[in-house]
Amino acid sequence: MALKLVVSGVGKEFRIPVIDTVSFSVDAGEFVCLLGPNGCGKTTLLRIIGGIEPATRGTVMLDGKPVVADQRHDRQVGMVFQEDRLLPWMTLRENVALVLKPLGLPVSERRVSADRYLGVVGLRGFEDYYPGRVSGGMRQRGAIARALAIEPDVLLMDEPFAALDAQNRRIMQNEVRRIWRETGRTILFVTHSIEEAVTIGTHLIMLSARPARIREAIKNDGRVERGKLIDDLDAMIMEEVERQQGGDRA
Repeated sequence: MALKLVVSGVGKEFRIPVIDTVSFSVDAGEFVCLLGPNGCGKTTLLRIIGGIEPATRGTVMLDGKPVVADQRHDRQVGMVFQEDRLLPWMTLRENVALVLKPLGLPVSERRVSADRYLGVVGLRGFEDYYPGRVSGGMRQRGAIARALAIEPDVLLMDEPFAALDAQNRRIMQNEVRRIWRETGRTILFVTHSIEEAVTIGTHLIMLSARPARIREAIKNDGRVERGKLIDDLDAMIMEEVERQQGGDRA
């Protein structure tokens, strides 16, 4: 596989260090899940990779080119947030087509592309529905369609199913795996759920407690029994939480 993304020595500080020298690489077509204790910097790292947030130090390279915060990477990186962020006064089709407007495509082409990706995420027949008329899971499907419509090299997903009930969460986990298989996109997916990561990810990166470092990088190829892998990851997170709490008390 071709190397798609390289994160080298990335660190981030606000008033305190949040991320401390994180380095890893992702091959094209991999589905990587980022795990770690709450507040360890997973979302901040994803925002740095997406060019939304500047790093204090280190570099992010996408297809050999640096990702620079606040510069346009519209056709390279798609982002799906925990909230669907669909505009309520626009239909699902209009929400998806909106991200294509800056590309200068004719209205007819934007409509065709929007309908295509709504179909990819299982929303064929709902193109003219407004976000308020569909379920939370369907709104997140719309958000995924919007991110896919620009045909990004990398899709970044920040706990997109966290607000869904258990049934819809399982449905969406299956859907995002299907979409990944069908589109061949490279995906980085932040989650606080170990079971979710083990279910959907081909590779798992466990971050330590703040300031985040890579605690473990695992290829999820089935060689380790699922239950044992979940237990091992859970034990790692508990160790990091206890370490963080001990440091805070000190």
